[in-house]
Amino acid sequence: MSSRRPLTFRGVVALLAGLALAIAANMLAAPILLYVAVLLFALVSIAVIVVHVPRRGGGVTRRISTDLLTVGEESQVAVRFDLRALRVPYGTWEDALPDAVAGDASGDFPTDNGTHIRYSITGVRRGVWPVGPLSLRTIDPFGFAQRTQEFGDTRTVTVVPEVMPLAPMSGDVGAAGGTAHTASSRLGQGSDNLSPRLYVSGDSMRRIHWRATAHRGDLMVRQEEEEASPDAIVILDRSARRWEREGSAVDPAFEAAVAACASVALHLVQEGYSVDVRDSAGSVLGVLRGQEDDRDSLLVVLAMVHPQGEGREIVTLLDGTPPGPLVMITGRIDEEDATLMRHGGAGAPILLATDPQPGAFTAAAALGWSTGELDEDVSAAWEDALSGHVAPGGGHVPR
Repeated sequence: MSSRRPLTFRGVVALLAGLALAIAANMLAAPILLYVAVLLFALVSIAVIVVHVPRRGGGVTRRISTDLLTVGEESQVAVRFDLRALRVPYGTWEDALPDAVAGDASGDFPTDNGTHIRYSITGVRRGVWPVGPLSLRTIDPFGFAQRTQEFGDTRTVTVVPEVMPLAPMSGDVGAAGGTAHTASSRLGQGSDNLSPRLYVSGDSMRRIHWRATAHRGDLMVRQEEEEASPDAIVILDRSARRWEREGSAVDPAFEAAVAACASVALHLVQEGYSVDVRDSAGSVLGVLRGQEDDRDSLLVVLAMVHPQGEGREIVTLLDGTPPGPLVMITGRIDEEDATLMRHGGAGAPILLATDPQPGAFTAAAALGWSTGELDEDVSAAWEDALSGHVAPGGGHVPR
């Protein structure tokens, strides 16, 4: 797409100067002024022809050094610009960057490396953002005419929330490493190390336990153990009433909550837990079982979440089986809200809130919650919650 401004500021001044000289030549009967005016008109016309007439085409390919760009992390962008033109123009290039990504994506063209362009970007705000298209701006040697063309398509870059290091959990729940709170249910398919049961319609014939069948005289199949619930659950409260800004508007408190959700979930996985991450409406945001793909999938989902809708009671999100650690991350919460936050018998209920009102943490502590006031320093809020100290007014005891 070409620029709608074919002339530079200098070109506009030259055109107006030529027009003024032509008028003055007629008024003063000075042919020399008319000659100068014609010369200026000719130079501007030639500049426009030189810059705008040549046909140009080209392709752009981009490669970003990291698949997922973390907030605050720097990454390298390599751009290959294949320009098809009669001659290589001299000018400047610029790759369009969104406000959520910082970097100096501009320079002189042609570059020192020919058609290869490199620059650095830094993640500023989580989300999925377009990078590009690449713009090439050329100017004639006199500086009268300009031409800006865009080449190639855009490429998206995913900026994920920052994952911060957290202090390890202590006590029986943390020491269990996720093994003390495993619940199981007996199903008809699975491992071979459990007692057989009677065959029912629908069971796979491959699961028949022939020794038990011969012993009992009835068709028996191998029993399987299945995990009925995760060891740990992390809940991100997305209810619109908890946050100042609904939708895609940037809310620093919600950004801190998302960063805390990512940090806590991945920290619990490192401590040996299987983790389910859900929002307050019950939607599953991620399932972490120690795989790298699970981690990336969660971060991508968290890069796009926003406050919306209403939430449900916490106990309805637990599938009937209390987990070990249960981490609830929310925004504005008052004392009445806290009295209704029952954790369903979780082994280690932890409440992190960005805007606790007076008495809220005291009421939550009475129900067994460990609490921490959440801000940009997620690590400090986590340590406050692990300490389990709540001041009478609902705040924390200074450490």
